[in-house]
Amino acid sequence: MSVIPADRQRQIIDIINRDQVVQVHELSTLFEVSELTIRRDLDHLAKSGLVERTHGGATVRRTLPIEPAFAEKSLEQREEKILIAHKAASYINDGDTVFINSGSTTYEVIKALKDKQITIVTNNIDATRVLHEGALFSLILLGGVYRMRSHSVSGAFSSSVVNQVYANKAIIGVDGCSVASGLTTPVIEEAQTTRQMIERTVGPVIVVATGNKIGVVSNYVTVGIDEIDILITDVGGKKMLSMKEFNEKEIELVIAT
Repeated sequence: MSVIPADRQRQIIDIINRDQVVQVHELSTLFEVSELTIRRDLDHLAKSGLVERTHGGATVRRTLPIEPAFAEKSLEQREEKILIAHKAASYINDGDTVFINSGSTTYEVIKALKDKQITIVTNNIDATRVLHEGALFSLILLGGVYRMRSHSVSGAFSSSVVNQVYANKAIIGVDGCSVASGLTTPVIEEAQTTRQMIERTVGPVIVVATGNKIGVVSNYVTVGIDEIDILITDVGGKKMLSMKEFNEKEIELVIAT
């Protein structure tokens, strides 16, 4: 198949949009060119912001410019969120102090932690519902401006509380998770509060992300991918990620099943 580079790259984008993820060796066979040529194509497309590069290929790069409503997010991938939440809860022990940020996945984590004798420090307002249902954990709720769209609080008041805590673990939900772009969110206040939680954590930072968050890039950077220790995702997220790439970065990649 003799195709000029620009046409081949357009076709590669079409394939990635259709299949969500591609591998270098598969594209090399399809277009009858060397793997080095395909890598150059993918590198060019990644630099142009059109795809998300992985160790062995590329994935679709999606953007999230506007924060979805909590009610909308809570209905998405419920089973996957519950599996991820229970896997995340297995990393938490009695006596831990844990930062947990806002989000529908982290809400499921908080529910999964209801029988742990721990202290949760969070801006996730729905944590109070779990506490009222007989949870054993102690709850420190951050102050700040209430955001109905995310069921959370954030801002300067939140920062003043976070600054008084050193947690030994953090469980962080995301709107976007990308190897190249890191953890991102469409709301700058949420990025600031979550970044501060991560900075004040003296133990492992655990990110929980369903597959539809992998490869997504939003407006504001929380932290780079190198700042996390563990990423827990689902089977759908696994195909969007390179296990080797995470191993090279010394990040534990966990698939909840």
